[in-house]
Amino acid sequence: MVIKNQGVDIALEIGGISTLEMARSLFEKKMDAANLSKILKIQNAAALIKIANAISLCEPDMVFVNTGSESDRRFVRDLALKKGEETSLTMENHTLHFDLKEEQGRILDRTFYIANEGDLVSSLANKMLRQDALRDIREKMVGIMRGKIMMVGFYIRGPAGSPVSNPALEITSSAYVTHSAEILYRNAYTCFDEEVDRLDHFYTNIHSEGLNRSEDLPNARVFMDRSYQATYCFNCTYAGNTLLMKKGNHRFSVDKAVYENRGNELSEHMFITGIEGPGGRITWCAGAAPSGCGKTTTAMAGTCFVGDDLAQMWIDDHGAIRSVNPECGIFGILEDVNWEGDPRLMKLLRNPGAEIIWSNVLVDEACVPHWAGNGEESPPKGINFQGPWESGMVDEKGKPVPVSHPNSRCTLSSKALDNYSEQAENPEGVETRIITYSGRDSNTMPPVWAAKSSDEGVVIGACIVSAATATEVGATGVKRAPWANAPFIPGALGDYMDAQFQFFGNPRIAADKKPVMAGLNYFLTHEARGGEGKKLLGEKRDVKVWLAWLERRASREVDAIETPIGFIPRYGDLKDLFKSIIDKDYPEDLYLKQFSLYVDNIVSRIDIQLSAYSKEPNLPQKLFDILNRQRNALLALRDTFGPVVLPAQLDGSAAH
Repeated sequence: MVIKNQGVDIALEIGGISTLEMARSLFEKKMDAANLSKILKIQNAAALIKIANAISLCEPDMVFVNTGSESDRRFVRDLALKKGEETSLTMENHTLHFDLKEEQGRILDRTFYIANEGDLVSSLANKMLRQDALRDIREKMVGIMRGKIMMVGFYIRGPAGSPVSNPALEITSSAYVTHSAEILYRNAYTCFDEEVDRLDHFYTNIHSEGLNRSEDLPNARVFMDRSYQATYCFNCTYAGNTLLMKKGNHRFSVDKAVYENRGNELSEHMFITGIEGPGGRITWCAGAAPSGCGKTTTAMAGTCFVGDDLAQMWIDDHGAIRSVNPECGIFGILEDVNWEGDPRLMKLLRNPGAEIIWSNVLVDEACVPHWAGNGEESPPKGINFQGPWESGMVDEKGKPVPVSHPNSRCTLSSKALDNYSEQAENPEGVETRIITYSGRDSNTMPPVWAAKSSDEGVVIGACIVSAATATEVGATGVKRAPWANAPFIPGALGDYMDAQFQFFGNPRIAADKKPVMAGLNYFLTHEARGGEGKKLLGEKRDVKVWLAWLERRASREVDAIETPIGFIPRYGDLKDLFKSIIDKDYPEDLYLKQFSLYVDNIVSRIDIQLSAYSKEPNLPQKLFDILNRQRNALLALRDTFGPVVLPAQLDGSAAH
């Protein structure tokens, strides 16, 4: 676990501002009258001292206080254009940002938890002892904002008034980062003091892009200080690294759930969406998937959109799981976003109306953005993440240079979506009855399967396996992705897993409100099921059917076939749903390919998990008990039916 306020506070140690009087004196030196007036309306002494130490550490020429007013937002947008961090595109309120070509994802090798002696830090993460981190920050960050404007913003991660929201300071010299924060988060300048008093904490985030040169990238760092809930980030610009309220503060929220409110609260890498069922009812679903694995597409498949990336969850006084989205916008991956699979998002991307920041796409001579997989004709040339581009271009290794980087993004407000739900701003959250876990699994699991118990549901999340995506610099191959949250779990994995078992198994959850916990996998390929090629065995829009089946399952309106890995749908139910939901025929031979159990593949997947988890200390025994039970049952099926087990061979007469 982590102990609050242990060890030296790095910002205080370097900045030297220890009193409110010292802070106000520094504000008077660094701010003009307008900004001084704005900062003095904030009364929380701890926040003001943090801001003053950031100023003292980074030494900006001036400080701008962003209240979220239209004039302040305009100042930020204009500054982003003036500095060249963004450029205007043809469509009104559309701008373009390019990260350095070597920084197109999270810099995991330069991302560290600041650790005290004896701290338990996740085996999947990097750590640096506090004194070493202090030395590194002092060497590389002192004076990094000389000649620049520091922007200070007051935000809240989640709706104001929610029991699981988190106030946060975002302090940066990047107008692009502040512009992104204004789209993705709720500016809380007017209620910051009240929210901090109510929740008794806030996060501090300090970032500077430095000189924004490729040669500085070896000195880029993302530090997360769990003891003081503060992040330090420098010499980088990719929003996944620099917009510290996102994954940096998500890590602090995971800590809070695991170590301060275990069994009653979770902080997850999950979308939140509402699925319309019979009679117009809405059933709310939250789902985890690694970045780049279709999470935004799945969120958009719902009728009522709340969020596509993060979820704060808790158990209310009525025994229901409630969820809120810490964000209010989308930082969405663009590759393969097209009219067929993502019509709602495409409507915003290709028509005027929404404010959008594009990043790392190709821009043609008419200043129109393009990206891989958009289903449109690509221009013959343009400018993309690596510079001038033309069709047929290859890199120094002879590999084709893509139209856009696989991790190209769009940043926009959730409210622009035509399926946006006003429930996104409800501080009481939405009652969550479906929990899904998915990854890029090309050859093993069926498209959807439901756990037989909450413990088995937790194990589905623990066993996500996914092909590496472009969201992490240098990542390749297929890897485990526990709960799609592993990069953001600060403490011991055993503690996090125990928190999952305690939360979903909490006896406070009412019997009629227990969620259906399920796996999703719409990345099965033809070659994995006896065909040829890596084309998907289905379409992106099929996810609407898998979600619809889970929605009926949550309302106990469909039976299922029991298997060792959980419950799978019956063919007749899916055939009807395919026709009624997306007006598509669903042949039985496709059902057999998708839902037959390929036993050897699944057993190999289980063996990977057993081997990896056996190396982790202090894991709950029930994980191993469940995996071994499933493994033994699958092997028994193979002995009876062979390596491929058909649904009909498992389907008894009893309803499940």
